[in-house]
Amino acid sequence: MSLLEKLLRSKAVVWTLIVLPGLWPAWPFFIRPDSSALADPLKFVLHHLGFVACLLLATVLTFSPLRVLFPKWGIALALNRHRRLVGVSAFVYGALHFTTHLVYEGGTDVSTLPSILRTALEKPFQLTGLITLTILFVLAITSLQVFVRWLGGRRWKNLHRLAYVAAALAAYHQAAARKIFPVQVLWIFVPLLLLELARIVRQRTHRPPQTRRADAAMPAKP
Repeated sequence: MSLLEKLLRSKAVVWTLIVLPGLWPAWPFFIRPDSSALADPLKFVLHHLGFVACLLLATVLTFSPLRVLFPKWGIALALNRHRRLVGVSAFVYGALHFTTHLVYEGGTDVSTLPSILRTALEKPFQLTGLITLTILFVLAITSLQVFVRWLGGRRWKNLHRLAYVAAALAAYHQAAARKIFPVQVLWIFVPLLLLELARIVRQRTHRPPQTRRADAAMPAKP
């Protein structure tokens, strides 16, 4: 077992890798006091939290195709041990991003919340952001073991495929809002798309021989 694999199997290491990006917005205030981030620090934090949420969502969705494409790769197996943790963390960062948006638009005055939400429903990129956050909330709640038992394995798995819908909506939300450069959106989501396509190809071309023989023996439909 390699050192990297041992590190990635550790929950403490994964927790550190998840939390550190959330602390990143503080660096301009301590390292570069002349940073442009100081001109609008709340907006800087808002955009950064959304970026990290997208990054974590895309990251957790790469775990399954990596395991399929490289079934004996220790790092892929180590990463899959933390799927639930990384997935829930994507929701947490998304929720922090949404909360920061509310504060940025209306301050701490809760009476402005209805008008902010109405405005969000009128803007496609904000609406897709709300839908994405709602999906991630449902997936985070149902990640609890009690819901796995209640829904059953197949229904639970089908429900959690909505994570791919959330990823597509998140990509549109970030690109349309121009909160990060569209090129960065491609950096985050194109590798995920390529891995998923590679997984589909592998699963179709590497089916067990028994399955292929059974498919060949089935009579053709009229």
